[in-house]
Amino acid sequence: MQNYQLGRIQKQIKGIKKELQKIGEMRPGSLSRQNVSQNGKKYPYYQISYTYNMKSRTDYIKKEFVADLQQQIDNYRRFKKLVKRWVDLAMRHSKLKIDIALKKL
Repeated sequence: MQNYQLGRIQKQIKGIKKELQKIGEMRPGSLSRQNVSQNGKKYPYYQISYTYNMKSRTDYIKKEFVADLQQQIDNYRRFKKLVKRWVDLAMRHSKLKIDIALKKL
């Protein structure tokens, strides 16, 4: 039964690796739309906020780059989710291998 579980975990890890290869450009952060008022009119602008190497930053973004940046942010979130899943599976795999080895002793 445990050998079957090891195989299932290995198969899931292999699937995660394939998904990771499909991820394109990425960057951390969150994108938001802000408004500035001038002469009674509201003008929108966009900004990306992120932390990288323990430094927080905010950059202003032109409207024509918003869709591309949002895709990069989505890709980064997917990357982080997949890596977390991979680590969770790797830890289970390691524990199962140890359990199997101990039963053989």
